[in-house]
Amino acid sequence: MRFCGLDFGTSNTTLAFWRDGAPVLAALEADKTTVPSAVFYDRQGQLTIGRAAMALYVGGEDGRLMRSLKAVLGSALIEEKTQIGKRAIGFRDVIADYLRAVKARAEADAGTALTRVVLGRPVFFVDEDAAANAKAEDTLRAIAAEIGFADVSTQFEPIAAALDYEQQTRAEEIALIADIGGGTSDFSIVRLGPARRARADRSGDILANDGVRIGGTDFDRTLSLGTLMPLLGFRSPMKRPGRDVPSGYFHELATWSSINRLYTQKTLRELNEVRREAAEPHRVERLIRVIEEQRGHTLAMEAEAAKIALAEVAEARVDLGWLEAGLSVGLTPAELVAHTQGLAERIARRVDLCLDQAGLGAGDIDALFLTGGSTRLAHVRTAIRAAVPQARVVEGDTFGSVGTGLAIEAARRYGSLSRGADGTISAA
Repeated sequence: MRFCGLDFGTSNTTLAFWRDGAPVLAALEADKTTVPSAVFYDRQGQLTIGRAAMALYVGGEDGRLMRSLKAVLGSALIEEKTQIGKRAIGFRDVIADYLRAVKARAEADAGTALTRVVLGRPVFFVDEDAAANAKAEDTLRAIAAEIGFADVSTQFEPIAAALDYEQQTRAEEIALIADIGGGTSDFSIVRLGPARRARADRSGDILANDGVRIGGTDFDRTLSLGTLMPLLGFRSPMKRPGRDVPSGYFHELATWSSINRLYTQKTLRELNEVRREAAEPHRVERLIRVIEEQRGHTLAMEAEAAKIALAEVAEARVDLGWLEAGLSVGLTPAELVAHTQGLAERIARRVDLCLDQAGLGAGDIDALFLTGGSTRLAHVRTAIRAAVPQARVVEGDTFGSVGTGLAIEAARRYGSLSRGADGTISAA
């Protein structure tokens, strides 16, 4: 079967196809079914993706690392170029290079060319901007065609997750699907059940869709600004009373998709001027070193790792000895909540909007299906659950539910689905 579902995520990517009558996630990096949405170009322009890309960067290989590629869709950055050695490459071409590599790896696992695809898309690439959303989807579709997909369509990511969850339902129910990913938080309310699985038209089962452009990378950014960037001079005073070190550098350095924009001689000249006027110049000197050595992604990785660790440990220590001997900071779950609770609450408020759109009350939701890496954050889960307190909580495949559901949708659009006597589906 030459059709598949591709979940190009802000943090991770999956691709699912059908094998022996069932959807399976492709092995995209060794035996792993996820591959981080990261690329590394060495000075000769050679491309490496995923975990291997980040390993080259951390290991000090000379080149350019980029992460959170999906965040560029719908933004002005998609039209910009970044310097790779002696050549400039557009961010659109970076995304194409990455997805081309993902497609090739999936085809190697499938043992056949994959020519028809359903792409996952967030409910909103960009909040409250219909033109930017349309442009982002058009760009993603065009890139998919460019890398070799002959038939390209899209489906909302939470609807795809719903299709995956539906495979385990035993009776008809109304489910709230919460897909909290790296770049967006998306919700759908869907009517699901065994008798509905193989229907050709499911549009009547989709009761509501809503979302917001907040995800795991925003938690990374906010945590970094609150705990790491002050060590580099964020919100520290200048010698002139009433002024602080300019904040723009820190916001760019804490945002995955804009880090590389700081790696210019112009930025270094400006920062040397700031250092001379800063009341605590040693902090700005740390910032200058990060820019000189192009280690901004290292800081972002440290913030991300601390966030992930705090889901399981009482303290996560960020060792910044690479920046200055003995420099480190300890973080606790309470500090993570203090810095990011506002984000969790903004995410959860979309549930009420979704319920209003569907014309339902919180008590009408039978199941809350959680998927996406950021559902691992306890305060995010708590905020969402509080919106539908009576619903049964179901755990999805954190990183694979959307990709699997997209493959089910691909079978419906490009093949055929049938339902067995036991309610399971198969594709042809």
